Amino acid sequence: MAMVTRAKRKKLEEESRRPELPPRGGGGDEGPDLISRLPDEILESIITLLPTNDGSRTQILSRRWHPLWGAAPLNLDAVVSGMMAKERVSNIFRTLRTHQGPVRRFSLTCRSMGDRFPLVDPILRSPRLKNLQEFELLSHDNSGRSCPIPQPVFRFLPTLKVLTIAAVCKVLNFPTEISSTLSFPLLEQLTLRNVNISERALHVVLSRCPVLEALVLDWNCGYRLLRIFSQTLRSLGISNCRKCEEGSLEEVIVDHAPLLERLIPRSIQYDDLVIRIIQAPRLRTLGYLTERIATFQLGTMVFQKMTPVSLCSMMRTVKVLALETASSLDFIIDYLKLFPCVEKLYIVVKAFPQGDFKNNARRNVSLECLDLHLKTLQLINYKGNMSDVNFVRFFISNARVLESLKLFVRRDKCDTKWIATQHEKLWLSTRATKGIRFEFVASYRACAYVYIRDINDLGTDDPFNKSLCRCCSKDYDDDDIL
Repeated sequence: MAMVTRAKRKKLEEESRRPELPPRGGGGDEGPDLISRLPDEILESIITLLPTNDGSRTQILSRRWHPLWGAAPLNLDAVVSGMMAKERVSNIFRTLRTHQGPVRRFSLTCRSMGDRFPLVDPILRSPRLKNLQEFELLSHDNSGRSCPIPQPVFRFLPTLKVLTIAAVCKVLNFPTEISSTLSFPLLEQLTLRNVNISERALHVVLSRCPVLEALVLDWNCGYRLLRIFSQTLRSLGISNCRKCEEGSLEEVIVDHAPLLERLIPRSIQYDDLVIRIIQAPRLRTLGYLTERIATFQLGTMVFQKMTPVSLCSMMRTVKVLALETASSLDFIIDYLKLFPCVEKLYIVVKAFPQGDFKNNARRNVSLECLDLHLKTLQLINYKGNMSDVNFVRFFISNARVLESLKLFVRRDKCDTKWIATQHEKLWLSTRATKGIRFEFVASYRACAYVYIRDINDLGTDDPFNKSLCRCCSKDYDDDDIL
């Protein structure tokens, strides 16, 4: 490795501050430093996108970088936990004092706070948080005791574009008494998880969000009906995971959502949920549909526990479809007839009936979806029995434009010998599979799970493709609430 003397480093730093100079040639440490020659505004934007600690470390790169972190908009991630809560609060205040630039985003995680939850109030009241654009309050507390959302949170509302209030175990109570006075003029993304909010307060809040684009309501209580009437909403994630005296979600009605592109029923646990989509002409991404949805209405199509009962049209706008089912191949084919333009299909296999595909593996079926559109197929909870094998063979034989096939398998089963056997059973060495990218993926969590951050990511129309990525690692966290 080339040795860089103090004089040479000083010369390089001077050159990095002079963008009119041509890039230095050569390799190693004498290579071009084009990033340092960018304008301050761009470098500050780069620093802002980094986690707090990484952004702070850019100060040691060179004298060119040293003053930038203090002036760049701050992206602050902070954790306040347990017996160290007071010390952590002091550290947050120290960061706010040493960093003089505006605070753009603040993510505050409270762990095992118990009765010390009010300790975070002074942070939230800091004048340094004026003009905050993004705020996350994440609560991890096994005490089970409910507590109110800190009142200072609501002082951020005039400038917020992103608001997330989420909890594990502990329920956070939304203050109904002030709901009529709240306004969210710039809010584009709202996430409420494990929040107790009354039906009236919820609809008042939604009516005060004139530019809302992404909404996730997960594990909440206090309301039985969710009614959506929005000119701007593009993504909607819902669940009915809580049963409580205050009321739990029973019905979702989307009366009018002309821009809605994505509907994600997330973690549906009880079989009494009714979803009615009256008008959503741009719906592109749908799922996971499951038998636990008692009634699902999409325009003129009506399903009861996933079984079609009223069909007056097809849904040609849907390009990404996710299903959780234990039904037959004929059942899947019927869905592809109803959604003929699906390009990406995700299926969580609960348990296919043994022998169900015995006579179906080689039969030829001509469907618009299989002939022209289906390019990606992912089968989650693949076990490798003959029912599963014949199911995959059917798509290999009939999906004429299929490009990618992934099978998610329990990690304890997915060894080299087992995979080699599956290759033979699935005809993966035949001409029928030529051009198909095929992959076995070892997974810890084989279920219909979609992360909240993926639902809110409007930069992609496919939240399912990334939903299992953390589950393929030992590092995933069961309490990862987002």
